[in-house]
Amino acid sequence: MRYTNLKKANIRISNIGLGTNAVGGHNLYSNLEEEEGKLVVREALHQGITFFDTADSYGFGRSEQLLGEAFKKDRTQVILATKGANERLEDGSIQKNNTPAYLRKALEASLRRLQTDYVDIYYIHYPDGKTPLGEAVAELVRMKEEGKIRAIGISNLTLDQLKEANVHNDIDVFQSRYNMLERSADIELLPYCIKNEISFIPYGPLAFGILGGKYGKYFRLDKKDWRNKVRLFEEDIFQDNLQKVYQLKNLASRMELTLPDLALAWLLHQDGIDTVIPGAKRADQVTENAKASDMTLTRSELLIIDDILNA
Repeated sequence: MRYTNLKKANIRISNIGLGTNAVGGHNLYSNLEEEEGKLVVREALHQGITFFDTADSYGFGRSEQLLGEAFKKDRTQVILATKGANERLEDGSIQKNNTPAYLRKALEASLRRLQTDYVDIYYIHYPDGKTPLGEAVAELVRMKEEGKIRAIGISNLTLDQLKEANVHNDIDVFQSRYNMLERSADIELLPYCIKNEISFIPYGPLAFGILGGKYGKYFRLDKKDWRNKVRLFEEDIFQDNLQKVYQLKNLASRMELTLPDLALAWLLHQDGIDTVIPGAKRADQVTENAKASDMTLTRSELLIIDDILNA
């Protein structure tokens, strides 16, 4: 496993992390087994992964609880990132809330579930469309000064929103969708982050399972699966992307790689990308994903990939 530093935050992390929405995220996926989720976390540690990404909306806090149980004895050995701004209402639904008072309340609740007195990265998960982003970030700055946050993160913003949030250069980390099949961040978001030394952490690095290479043209999501809201799974887009996946899978086979390894290695070769956070439902997926940490792609291989993706 290779390690790197998040730029402005200066936090040392593994370049392959673990996204944990399938560890306790019962509201996101059907038929999740918590014991399997615990095995996933243990295997990540075994592979040298030190960076774990969660959110208070994953399982309505259950993901944070499971990570808190796993790391309470060796908290300083891992880098924990979580996200707030997800207010759960009485009917069980979640609304976005960026008010300073709510963000403080949410962080305190996350700290209790994680069994720690600080998180390494705390993200505003989504903008609420009402609270000025400057006010929301200012509260995170205060909590950082109090030692409850090491680095300030924000996610799911447009470029204009990111500029508004970063008006005082307070943002350390930005998280957004980015993978072989979703590359719009190349146009504006990644260049802005590079220029301002904000660490860009892509989520959905395997296109939410599509770049796992195991979905055929008749694949359909369970009705309760959160990915039904992801544009990549819309029928026409999904079928078009399967053609690219087929070509990428053949390329990976010729290179004696799996498609997930190729997809993760490709991300780590993009300017501005220091780490990736693939999720996993099984321990063997973590084992496989970790292999991408040391992979080197040649310029000619990267050009072949670009030709496939741009076709």
